[in-house]
Amino acid sequence: MATSSSRQPQPGVHELVRAAGGDPTTYAGRMVTDMVQTCLKLISDGQDTGQLKLINGSLKEMRYAYRVFNEYLGHKKVTIFGSARTPADHPDYTAARDFSRHMADHGWMSITGAGDGIMKAGHEGPQREKSFGLSIRLPFETTANTVIEGDPKLINFRYFFTRKLMFMTHADAICVCPGGYGTQDELFESLVLIQTGKSNIVPIVLLDGAEGVYWDNWVDYVTKHLGENGWISPEDHRLYHHARTPEEGVEHILRFYSQYHSSRYVDDQLVIRMQAELSDEGLAALNDEFHDLVRTGAIERCSALDVETEHLEQPRIIFHHTRNHFGRVRSLIDRLNDFAPAAGT
Repeated sequence: MATSSSRQPQPGVHELVRAAGGDPTTYAGRMVTDMVQTCLKLISDGQDTGQLKLINGSLKEMRYAYRVFNEYLGHKKVTIFGSARTPADHPDYTAARDFSRHMADHGWMSITGAGDGIMKAGHEGPQREKSFGLSIRLPFETTANTVIEGDPKLINFRYFFTRKLMFMTHADAICVCPGGYGTQDELFESLVLIQTGKSNIVPIVLLDGAEGVYWDNWVDYVTKHLGENGWISPEDHRLYHHARTPEEGVEHILRFYSQYHSSRYVDDQLVIRMQAELSDEGLAALNDEFHDLVRTGAIERCSALDVETEHLEQPRIIFHHTRNHFGRVRSLIDRLNDFAPAAGT
């Protein structure tokens, strides 16, 4: 059966794309053409008003949010989750504020909600210049905190799923502080997306304040009730890191990017970009220790592939991935970082 992208568009769609300044023969133009086609099909599909409002509203939210974030491409960003109810004199608040300040000192921007509690602490550290606020419309939370209020990087969402998409899409790292249902929802969704390969692997730091036991209890629960029952794999514990101090959380994130740069798939080939060329010793170590991740062939060095358009100058390794066991892929990244170039080289 032909896919929607292979069918000829309805008359006039290409002209609409051209009139908006697009080129329907390019990849981007074809994607926009497909979206217009999909919207036109709603007329004959028989959706009710509520369904149409949801589709329309979510598309508008995503388009606007991407437009805001696209002005800050190239800036690393950390997403911070945590309770809106944490008072400003609580150790968790202090830890979140100090963590976000230290990350800003290293040039990172913060993405968090726009409310009070941990969200405000995540803005206080970097201040509004280096902060994004993703607000959710709730009857009991109607205003943004005083740090991010009125900033162009404050984005309002009606839907949790579009908001969470933006938290994950733009995150180069995630820091989770103690919180309630919403915080746990955000943490577990982040873990599931990485565990299943639906999101890029990024470091996830669990952080609470001085003498806090929130994450000790959480790790104990996950280990006993999920791990020992076999409901997660042993390597899935590698997808999070319990940091005892804000400084340790910062160090963990910075180490993740000491040799590792970024990655992408080209079909089933996993391309890992690096900060510096990998030595023969490092390549041999990865092949010896992570051969279980390779479906066929071996881990090899490569240059940028023809289909790649980003970070072309970065050295690369490539292998035919099994598309499974992403906790092991996280371990491979950690091992890769053992071969980070020395400072000043």
